[in-house]
Amino acid sequence: MQFGLRTVPEFSARFNIAPSAPILIVRKDEAAFVRWGLVPRWAKDPSIGAKLANARAETVAQKPSFRDAYRKRRCLVPASGFYEWKLESGRKQPYYVRPAQGALFAFAGLWERWNDLETCALITTDANQTMRAVHDRMPVIIATPEYEAWLSGADGLLKPCPSADIVAYRVSRAVNNARNESPDLIVPEKT
Repeated sequence: MQFGLRTVPEFSARFNIAPSAPILIVRKDEAAFVRWGLVPRWAKDPSIGAKLANARAETVAQKPSFRDAYRKRRCLVPASGFYEWKLESGRKQPYYVRPAQGALFAFAGLWERWNDLETCALITTDANQTMRAVHDRMPVIIATPEYEAWLSGADGLLKPCPSADIVAYRVSRAVNNARNESPDLIVPEKT
């Protein structure tokens, strides 16, 4: 398996995941489901996680909400793709972005434990050339040979992946409603 895990929690394919939903993360030698939206250890209440689904690569090491997790609690977030939106003719048009070679993405992530609640955030960076046609930001995608380095705290990995590593295409606006869940959501829209 791509992440070298002996066991993985049971899960079903999902096609429309929004912040606050449970997502699968990979930590050193284990996988777990955690809530997407990081709740720092010092938070007074978990609602702050709704604002902390993503962390910017440029400031993640300095921001109080993320810096402790960045130093001590990194993870990878496996995904077959992600959505991003582009303003077209005054409307938000979703695009699906997937790996060009069919493997899973491994997004750079941070995890945290607040009381009994485990949460995470994805790290974003400037868009590569392929993504720039859609949006100015993208998740940091960790290359397979760099998994161990990322999980062990290495620096220098928070950059856009090569443009040739991803494919982006328009999909149905049905993805704009997080309750919609179907493999049809990632089918290229006919133009």
